[in-house]
Amino acid sequence: MTITNDASAPAVDPDDIDFSDLDVFADRCPHDWFTYLRENAPVWKNKATPEAGDEPFWNVTSYELITEVHRSGTLFSHQTGPGRDGAGGIALTDLDAERGPGLQMVMTDPPKHTTYRKLVNSGFTPRMVRRLEDAFRLRTTALLDEVTPKGECDFVTAIAAELPLMAIAEIVGVPQEDRDKLLDWSNRTIGGADEEYQSSEASNTADDLGVEGDFNNSESAMIEMAMYAHDLTERKRAEPADDLWTRLTEAVVTMEDGTRHELSEIERDLFFTLLIIAGNETTRNSISKGMMAFFDHPEQWQRWLADPAGTADTMVDEILRFTSPVNFFRRTATETTMLGDVEIQAGDKVLLWYPAGNRDEAEFGPTASQFDITRTPNHHMAFGAGGAHFCLGANLARLEIKIIFEELAKRCPDIRPTGPAERLRMNLVDGIKHLPVAFTPSPALL
Repeated sequence: MTITNDASAPAVDPDDIDFSDLDVFADRCPHDWFTYLRENAPVWKNKATPEAGDEPFWNVTSYELITEVHRSGTLFSHQTGPGRDGAGGIALTDLDAERGPGLQMVMTDPPKHTTYRKLVNSGFTPRMVRRLEDAFRLRTTALLDEVTPKGECDFVTAIAAELPLMAIAEIVGVPQEDRDKLLDWSNRTIGGADEEYQSSEASNTADDLGVEGDFNNSESAMIEMAMYAHDLTERKRAEPADDLWTRLTEAVVTMEDGTRHELSEIERDLFFTLLIIAGNETTRNSISKGMMAFFDHPEQWQRWLADPAGTADTMVDEILRFTSPVNFFRRTATETTMLGDVEIQAGDKVLLWYPAGNRDEAEFGPTASQFDITRTPNHHMAFGAGGAHFCLGANLARLEIKIIFEELAKRCPDIRPTGPAERLRMNLVDGIKHLPVAFTPSPALL
């Protein structure tokens, strides 16, 4: 049973390519399109569609050119570009300036991005992450205790989603009993176009905030997170703790000109949204898709079982390369420039497709499309491709993936799929909603 739906189609008609079509991503990650474009048009313009804000956009699919954009400074902005009145961001369609561009760390450019980043660096250093390893392993044991006696589970909801939620809650300082709220908000924000995550009843968010207006499901989730973040700030001020959110409650940013800037309420709330979504979605999907890759390549699972100590580091990086949980980040050109042999106009949208770069034979050789847990070197771009925006949570994600698969090897060595994976209808992340699995039942350890 092949469950990744990952094989390249025998032929691609370029007229069929439309990266704004969410139904395609609900069916597969379109590696067939990526391969075709890498070989024929590594900088390619997608037609304008309503889903893309009724304007065309460029798509970059080669490792070399994605890296060039990452290292180009502010020539390709995470924030905005000419003619957009401050709107922009990293998604395909623009966010208004007051909703993130220029305010949320991932949607700012240096030097402001660098200054913001200093605020949260201390929570994700290698030393800080190593301190959490024993706690993460204990919690992984506890979550496996919930499923191993049954001999079956939904791998995504029972296993892959749980450790990232526990980890980010621990670092930020969210009570563990609130992690289900974090999962709900994350699902609804990222899965706003997926029917499963649509709210079945009208949201009371506007009434709760005392404002007028209608909000869609994603917007309601974002506002609910902001409300929670505000309450959490008040709690941490009243009862400080050794966690990231306590430090952020009184954080002051020193800007490039030497002036000191206290985080506003909206800046702090947007930090919370970024930490929860980025800390949960990407690692959950890496773990889920990593398990799927092992199912489709059983010889690699046997190799992992035979030598987990010797292959742990390369296994983690190969899962990250092969699964590429973030499909793209969008940039906006701030000047007219050449990228490859294509002229990009100032203000144009440019999407960098990391799954395409991560399977570029020019970088990874003739085995680029194969899953090999001993691959080395492995300069993947799952955490970015250089420049200022390298993933802050890289150390944390690596540790979580390592622990999950080490414990699965010990306790569920015969894990197997019992049905196909259900994919998220979303193009920003390559999301997996459900993955039914079975294994020989075993007793709980704790």
